[in-house]
Amino acid sequence: MKNVLITGSTKGIGLAIKNELELSGYRVFGSGRSELNQDSYLCADLSDTNNAILLYEKAKQHLGNIDILINNAGEFLYSPIENINKDITQKLINLNFTTPCLLCSYVAKDMKKNNFGRIINIGSISGVVGEAYASIYSATKAGLGGLTKSLALELAQYNITVNQINPGWVETNLTNNALDKEEKEQTLDIIPQKRFIEPIEVAKLCKYLVSEDAKGLTGQNINLCAGLSCGA
Repeated sequence: MKNVLITGSTKGIGLAIKNELELSGYRVFGSGRSELNQDSYLCADLSDTNNAILLYEKAKQHLGNIDILINNAGEFLYSPIENINKDITQKLINLNFTTPCLLCSYVAKDMKKNNFGRIINIGSISGVVGEAYASIYSATKAGLGGLTKSLALELAQYNITVNQINPGWVETNLTNNALDKEEKEQTLDIIPQKRFIEPIEVAKLCKYLVSEDAKGLTGQNINLCAGLSCGA
């Protein structure tokens, strides 16, 4: 039985991943900003990078060992660049990039010792092709992609794989609340498959990537986006 630490596990993609892995027999420790009365969960704001070590220690205390890390927590910001300030920029960098880096650092030591590990970073198609009015978000997710490739090379000899999933538009409450009917139709019109990705699709890809069947797959940025990254 493998032990999993996943951030942002209370809703959307993160919740789908948590449920899928638990159904498959994995032991999962989650985190999020919601208050939940669960032993296998920590309520923490990971835009405060001091909480990264607290999360790692709590997860290790509960699980005994962390075999799999899934960096899912992140925040999207839609804003013209002239409205961006230092505080907003630092918050996104902390949550979308620095905290994932720190968690990778903490778990890598144990994974090396055990000669096994799986790390999955949840990026975004915006970090691959760019997105107007989402420059800081896109930049942090692009940075995560670079981290993924570099860590895959660094850790490969220890039977540790590091991969990234870059979802496009995903069918979540957050997406539905952000788009009105007309905006949703316009968005669907530019997606080759004319649909949004379902959270379960990301979850099942995660389940494959952490399995033995995927042991030769590392350093990859996988675009799960219904064709959005291919262009018109």
